[in-house]
Amino acid sequence: MRRIVLAYSGESDASAAVGWLAATYGVEVVAVTLDLGQRIALEEVRDRALAGGAVRAHVLDVRDEFARDFVLPALKADAFDQHGSPTSAELARPLIGQKLVELAAIEQADAIAYGFAGTTSHPSRLDVAARTLNPSLTILGPLRDAVRSTAVDFAHSDDLGVVDQEETYRTDVNLWGRVVEWRSADVTWAEPPESIYTLTRRPADCPDEPAFVELTFEAGMPTAINGVTMPFVELIASLGTIAGAHGVGRIARVRHSAAGLEWRMVWEAPAAMVLRGAHSELQQMVTSSEASRFMRLVRIEYGDVISRGLWFTSLREALDACVEKIQQRVSGTIRLRLFKGGCHVVLATAESAGKRTVRSSTVVRQEMTQGGGPTI
Repeated sequence: MRRIVLAYSGESDASAAVGWLAATYGVEVVAVTLDLGQRIALEEVRDRALAGGAVRAHVLDVRDEFARDFVLPALKADAFDQHGSPTSAELARPLIGQKLVELAAIEQADAIAYGFAGTTSHPSRLDVAARTLNPSLTILGPLRDAVRSTAVDFAHSDDLGVVDQEETYRTDVNLWGRVVEWRSADVTWAEPPESIYTLTRRPADCPDEPAFVELTFEAGMPTAINGVTMPFVELIASLGTIAGAHGVGRIARVRHSAAGLEWRMVWEAPAAMVLRGAHSELQQMVTSSEASRFMRLVRIEYGDVISRGLWFTSLREALDACVEKIQQRVSGTIRLRLFKGGCHVVLATAESAGKRTVRSSTVVRQEMTQGGGPTI
C-alpha cells in the first residue's frame, strides 16, 4: 500500500486521521471533501487537510449530481426510511463511495478510508457502494474504537485539536436535510433541546399568519415554486428556507440497538418533508388504486435499497424503471399551507392523459381537456 484516499470532513478528528493513517501505514494520504450542501467553508477545509499532512486535498462540488442522481430518484419513489424519516444521510453514502473510488483511480491509490464524520448507525453503506464499484480496493473505515483512541492521542500530540469521545451530538448535513444523533442518559424521556435545531423554528416562534406555497411538478420532478422555475438545487434551498421559517420539517425518534442501547435521532428536513407530501398527493391523483398499492411496495423496497447501501445494483435500476413509468403522468401543481409546524394540501391540480383533475379538502373533479385515456 502506497497511497490512501481519505474522505475528509474538516473536523479535528478527521485531521488526526490524516496523520494517523500516514504514520500507521507509511503511505501518502490524499484528502477528498465533497460539497453536498452542508454549508461549510470548503477552502478552510482544504487548508486544514494540507496542514494535517495530506499530500493533496481535493474539494468537489457535487450538489447538482447529488440532487439529480440520488435525491430526485428517491423523491420520485417516495423513499423515506421505515419510520417515515428522510434518507438524507443514507443517500449521500453511495455518492461518497463513488467519488472515493474515482479519485483512487486518478491518484493510483491502493485504498480508501473514511472515519468520523456523520452519524454512526450504518457505516457499512459506504463500504457496500465502494466494493460494488471496485472490489480490488482496500477499504479502511470507519476508524473504530481501538483505532479511535490512538487517533485521539495523535491529535493531542500534534496539537490538531481535541476529539471528544463522549460526544452528546453527532451531526450529518447535506442539502436534503440534517440528521442529529443525540445521546443522553434520559434520552427516552427528555425532549431534544431547542439548540439542537438549526434549519427550523420552534412552532411557537413561527409567524401567526400561514404561508401558502405552490409547487409545480413535471413528470415527477419539482420545477417551480409559486410559478418561478428554478434548478432543483435552488428549489430545495428556497423551499427549505420558507418551510423552516414556519417550523415544518422536524422529526424526532428514539432508536434501539441490538445491544440494548438507546439514542434519539432528530431530523430537520423542511424541503424534503414538503416535497414528499406534495409529490405523494399528486401521484395519488393520477394513479389507479392497483398502481398505488404496487407503488407502496416499491417505496418500501426502494427505502430498503438505500438503507442497505445497494444503490449501484440492478435491483435499484429495475425499481427506477418502474418508478419512471409512473412518473410520466405525475405533472401538475400543489398548493400547500405552512403554519406553525404543519404542512397541509389546500388544492391540487393534475394534468394527465388529457384529463385535468382538481382536488381540494372536500372536492375532486375531472375536466376533459384534449386527448383522453385512463389514468395509470
